[in-house]
Amino acid sequence: MLSITPEDALIDVSRRIAVDGLAPGEQIEIASCTQRGAGVPWRASARFVADAAGTVDLQRDAPIAGSSYEGVSAMGLIWSQVPDTPGAREQFGAVPGAALRTDIGVRRSGDAAEELHGGFLQRLAGEGVTRRDVREEGLVGTLYLPAGPGPHPAVMILNGSGGGINEPRAALYASHGYAAFALAYFKAPGLSDYISNTRLEYFETALAWLHRTVRPAHGFVALSGQSRGGELVLLLGTLFPESVSAVIGYVPGAVVHCAQNACDPSLGREGPAWLLRGQPLPHVWENNRTATWAPWDEGPEPRRHADALLTALQDPEAVERARIRVERIRGPVMLLSATDDGSWPSSLYSRMVTERLAQFGHPHAVAHLDFEGAGHSILFPYVPTTQLGYAHPVSGRRSTSGGTPANNAHADEASWQGVLRFLQQAVAARTTSSGDTTHD
Repeated sequence: MLSITPEDALIDVSRRIAVDGLAPGEQIEIASCTQRGAGVPWRASARFVADAAGTVDLQRDAPIAGSSYEGVSAMGLIWSQVPDTPGAREQFGAVPGAALRTDIGVRRSGDAAEELHGGFLQRLAGEGVTRRDVREEGLVGTLYLPAGPGPHPAVMILNGSGGGINEPRAALYASHGYAAFALAYFKAPGLSDYISNTRLEYFETALAWLHRTVRPAHGFVALSGQSRGGELVLLLGTLFPESVSAVIGYVPGAVVHCAQNACDPSLGREGPAWLLRGQPLPHVWENNRTATWAPWDEGPEPRRHADALLTALQDPEAVERARIRVERIRGPVMLLSATDDGSWPSSLYSRMVTERLAQFGHPHAVAHLDFEGAGHSILFPYVPTTQLGYAHPVSGRRSTSGGTPANNAHADEASWQGVLRFLQQAVAARTTSSGDTTHD
């Protein structure tokens, strides 16, 4: 008998996959298949040996050699999946916020005819979560609201240099009780295809719209961004501190960067990414005496974009000119980084941020989770982590995001648990400071 519990739950809920009724010491193969973006099947398989009671339990048992993953991992058959179509990277369905169904098959050794089948659903949007497109005041995004009348604390979610609207993360935030606004700022309908010359007033408008429209509980609006979005949320927290209650930076930058791989080709990768009141912000590549793209342009495969950025950090004056003045943030800060980040040195950047906050005696909580051996693609739990090499969605240039599938899977799980704790504590601190002891 194959049992999967729970069969229907949020994507961040681990499942128990177990097989009973086997002969002691019997070998079986358990395989998973999930239809992901554009209907591409992603698959993994592992071989196990039944215990003395004739049971295999993925929460307890490690697979034997020749499997898709090693070691004990209840959800190893998910994070170790690889796509049937080489190069596929989309981990979610074509319909925004749609649930993912994974089929599980169990085959006894040497008997292809006798096979057990089951499956489970991973939901991004929990029961009662609503979704609506936002096309107001020049904004392009999607608002997810939790079940119930609210008010709810809010989170605004910003993507990185791939652009677009990060609906999966917004749906999951809403499933945990947050009004979640996934905002695009390029590479989305009606917006530029490039990050070059992005006006920061756009985000000022978005924050004002979120406060006015959603009326979040306790006036709480957190910013959550990844990669270039991680740089951006730290920057926005310094520029519009009265509108930002907390900042969550996934693999963030500590300095302002140029447009890099998401640039408008006519302006070049050393052109500005951010404009404020019509003026470009100073960035780390500007008048930098040590910066060179050679490690990225000419380095061995798989190329690591981080190697070029490290050369720019060797000019202390340029770094100081471009440093994000995080001491101006008026709320808690959380940083999530990886020691083997191939895209940029997020571990170093996060330490630079925490050191700066400590230097200025930041009066709010500061949390930093630095994941050993993980890479740039820290997401949330129980999605595939195997696609380390990729073509940049704007420039098309190939590189590695770093890490290993197992280390990345650990970072996905632990980072999300940390973020949920951080937000809960940040909202509680906001409630206490405002003198409001009501509970939503």
